[in-house]
Amino acid sequence: MKFDLADIKAFVTVAKLGSFTAAAAEMHISQPALSRRIDKLEAALNTRLLKRTTRRVSLTLIGMEFNRRATELLHNLDEALFGIGDLTKHTNGEVTISCMPSAIRFFLPPILRSYHLRYPGIVVRVIDQGATDAISAVKRQEVDFAFNLLEAPDRQLSFARVLHERVVLACQPTHPLARKSKVAWSDLTKYDYMSVTRASSNRFLMDLALSSIENKPQPFFETQHVSTLVALVEAGVGIAAVPSICMPSAAHPNLVSIPLVEPVVSRKIGLIRRAGSKLSPAAQKLYDEILAASDTKGRSDIKALTAPLEKGRLSKRAIACSYGSPDRIDGCGEPPTAPGTCVDSRYLEEASDET
Repeated sequence: MKFDLADIKAFVTVAKLGSFTAAAAEMHISQPALSRRIDKLEAALNTRLLKRTTRRVSLTLIGMEFNRRATELLHNLDEALFGIGDLTKHTNGEVTISCMPSAIRFFLPPILRSYHLRYPGIVVRVIDQGATDAISAVKRQEVDFAFNLLEAPDRQLSFARVLHERVVLACQPTHPLARKSKVAWSDLTKYDYMSVTRASSNRFLMDLALSSIENKPQPFFETQHVSTLVALVEAGVGIAAVPSICMPSAAHPNLVSIPLVEPVVSRKIGLIRRAGSKLSPAAQKLYDEILAASDTKGRSDIKALTAPLEKGRLSKRAIACSYGSPDRIDGCGEPPTAPGTCVDSRYLEEASDET
């Protein structure tokens, strides 16, 4: 049988994407060249692996079994290459991830830099997408995994929480509110307030949280993306409420983040992949590095939030309100407002007074 590894990779890519056009684009070859590889493989095996129509490409029964074994073969080969130690610097490959735009500026770059230094031969593609588009991309196998919100449980997907972050006030260091240790949402009404549009999941989260508040801020300026909002704050156009992941963790000359209270608003973000799927070794390494970075950030958040607790400023129920987990308080840094409402991205819950 005369076929090679490139032919197997071509078949697996077509099977994954269900399209010759998409597979050729991912492999950076022409569509005729891709078709020749598939024809060569089918001729060598003396069987049809793919059923072609004008609209899509599907697998034959034999093609399904061959795809399973071929995928496993490629995974094992990649794992062998990754296990050679110092030779990993020469490993080639590709990883495509979907990432929420708000995480691209400050959270993701250090992780990608570290990953590139370890595996310089691997090409990483980052597609900035909102939650809905990210989930669709994962299901259609257009990306290896996504870093985003999972707004509702989905049996087709697996979700690994990375951060339970809160919404904070973004302003310049010279702004009057920058001197405060915390700011109530009602305090924002006195200043030029900006927000994302109502089409944003972040806006929906905040509107839901503030639905029972009479004195709520009204935006005079709206943007589609949070990253644009942060840029406008940095330029001195106004102030904004943004997820903490959008803000720098270290000192910044033009940006300050202040905890927002009354109510505290938080959300869960994490890694989304197809349930039961096996990532390529290259994708798995990046997946693991993002999880490892989340552990580091989580410890920093806990240290920062326990400082007020040591001074007696936080109640026990503030610790318990982070989904009933007394050992993690990174989702909520202040006691909930009476009667104790903690707002999360998927539902509202009342924080228990019990520890």
